[in-house]
Amino acid sequence: MGKVVVFGSLNMDLSVECDAFPQAGETVLGRGFVSTPGGKGANQAVAAARMGATTHMVGAVGKDSLGTKMLQSLVDSGVLLERVQAMSNVHTGTATIVRSHGENRIVVDPGANALAQVDQVCHAIEDLEGEGNVFLTQLECNLATTLDSIAYAKEFGFYTILNAAPACELPSDIYQFVDLICVNEVECEALTGISPDTEKGCTHALMKLSARGVKTVIITLGSRGSVALSGDEMTNVSGFEVKAVDSTGAGDAYLGALAACVASGSSVEGSMRFASAAGALAATRVGAQAAMPTRSEVEAFLVQREQRDA
Repeated sequence: MGKVVVFGSLNMDLSVECDAFPQAGETVLGRGFVSTPGGKGANQAVAAARMGATTHMVGAVGKDSLGTKMLQSLVDSGVLLERVQAMSNVHTGTATIVRSHGENRIVVDPGANALAQVDQVCHAIEDLEGEGNVFLTQLECNLATTLDSIAYAKEFGFYTILNAAPACELPSDIYQFVDLICVNEVECEALTGISPDTEKGCTHALMKLSARGVKTVIITLGSRGSVALSGDEMTNVSGFEVKAVDSTGAGDAYLGALAACVASGSSVEGSMRFASAAGALAATRVGAQAAMPTRSEVEAFLVQREQRDA
């Protein structure tokens, strides 16, 4: 099984639930406040590690109490931290999350994440290169650093996965270095101008992203599952119906599980199904990293669903 190297954000999530999202200028009462380690990069690293992949985190935190708590959470999940830098005179990134009926609204302050240097990532790539290894990144850190890192990882033989979240305009030449791009419905529309809310829309969006040079494109569709285009092969994987309580970590659970499956040599369809199950389980729990399931939990969930549907 190959290694998974994750470059991305490490945030402390400050999350509260309410009956309805406040309107502009409105104050509402909340409940269920939790402070949990998060950040797309760290979440996906935890998810990959809990799937059994040897997972290395690359990124930065502040030398503060939030950073200490963040690093301990990663250690507890089996993520290797030799390439995470603790920086002075800057705070650890934070994400303020408002939850309502399984949906969420999030505001991120990058903090130390914005200061991670490309040399730090490139040195990690050089040290960890090897056949079958996966490089996974997102767009919550400095964009130039992230894009340079993708190209460098590809040069050193990594299978590169880009979770284009949060979505932003990307230079056209970066796509040739991306083996797999994964976006949700909102990110898909931001990158392509096409809403994937219909089968036709999904097909057009997949083809548009594929035409930019990406080998495999995956669009996650929430409870509707996910669709992919790999070369000329279209794949549609149904979602799993669950009672969602917090969708904060569901997408990151999907990406981490996907990366772990790819590193183990699984097919695109098999990876998507396993990742969908991981995302569904995460949505039934509050928080981000705390919600990430283990491989045994995902396997048991899939067996249970197969028996129920038989």
